[in-house]
Amino acid sequence: MILKPFALPLPADLITWEARRVHLRSTLYHLLGDLPPLFTPDPDIIETEIGSRYRLEKFTFRNGLGDTVYGYTLVPDQPSGAAVLYCHYHGGRYDLGKDELLREPLFDDWTDATPRGIALAQAGYVVVAIDAYAFGERQHQGPAGEREAGRETEHALFKQFLWEGRTLWGMIVHDDWLALNYLLSRPEVDPDRVAVTGASMGGSRATWLAALDERIRVVAPVVQFTRYQNLIASGGLNGHSFYYYVPGVLKAGLDMEGIVALAAPRPQLVMVGDQDRLSPPDGIRAISDYAREVYRLYGAESHFDALVYAGLGHVYTPAMFATLLDFFGQHL
Repeated sequence: MILKPFALPLPADLITWEARRVHLRSTLYHLLGDLPPLFTPDPDIIETEIGSRYRLEKFTFRNGLGDTVYGYTLVPDQPSGAAVLYCHYHGGRYDLGKDELLREPLFDDWTDATPRGIALAQAGYVVVAIDAYAFGERQHQGPAGEREAGRETEHALFKQFLWEGRTLWGMIVHDDWLALNYLLSRPEVDPDRVAVTGASMGGSRATWLAALDERIRVVAPVVQFTRYQNLIASGGLNGHSFYYYVPGVLKAGLDMEGIVALAAPRPQLVMVGDQDRLSPPDGIRAISDYAREVYRLYGAESHFDALVYAGLGHVYTPAMFATLLDFFGQHL
């Protein structure tokens, strides 16, 4: 039976919401499937490079399923204490992954600007980023090993994890969670000044992780504000790859407004274009209206902002990144 459209009921007061969010967060976690236990990784630093006003550390750690996670840490020459977990995008760029931090992304007009990860480090933030499954140095980390890469690895893992009672999305979020634990363990990092951000798939990763973990103090998803029911109604389901789909979310009465609102009252900035086919405009409005109401219950209306850019599609512009830097500067 096809589920009928629904809207999450607005909480009458803060007490009602506080009780409801315990249930929502528990539901969200269990929908991710049978995840390995969380722990704080003690990575192997495999290489160090000196950049302009920062140091790049390349590291690896095991994720509890026997798979190796590959990551970067960018350490400013003069750390401010603040830190950013940076979640890379998808875009079909399986070869890129965490290297989005260091290279010019190809899905926007990032031409002469400093790459985002380097810009963050030069602004004083410790930055950690890892490759998600099927990306970067994990392109062959699927059941077929070297015989498959990128897209084929992603699709094979999606299927294998379902058979095992897991989800690909759950394992992506799990690995991000381990990366967060590692970031928080760094001596340069003030645990009260940690943000998460990313664009597209990275924005989804940021939203879910902030919903699940209160230790993230600031969240900034970019070009990802997809309300699931509105995506279905718009015929846009094939715009997102397999990684995005978690069994039972709608059946559990959850949609993106509930996930976004779980970050309240922490500062949250969303940036998205009104021509982004992956985030239908009517869904953007529904999410924003609900989240603002929840933030209002905390008396923290100023902590939530959804910037919708007229005429802009699925792109992340230098002007948007400048806004992100201002937002981090204000709240971190």
